[in-house]
Amino acid sequence: MDWLDWARSFFALIVTLALIVGAAWGARRLGMLQPQGQGPKRLRVTESLMLDPRRRMVIVRCDDREHLILLGPGGDIIVGDQAAKPDISTEPQT
Repeated sequence: MDWLDWARSFFALIVTLALIVGAAWGARRLGMLQPQGQGPKRLRVTESLMLDPRRRMVIVRCDDREHLILLGPGGDIIVGDQAAKPDISTEPQT
């Protein structure tokens, strides 16, 4: 392989990478990469506690309910659920 073949291969690589970056930029610019219907998030992990290397307790909040879930290799178990306490961060300041 002489230097002309190497230059041609390098130029083809640069053009291919430029096309990929250009397509990604165009998709982002046109809003194709953003999920539709973005509203307030309904689901979030409030707290997590590792019990041992294989098991974890997680409090998951969905709308106005909190669920305590035990995650492990044998499966997931809902330990309990209750009405969620109001968020301190979302309460109006007086």
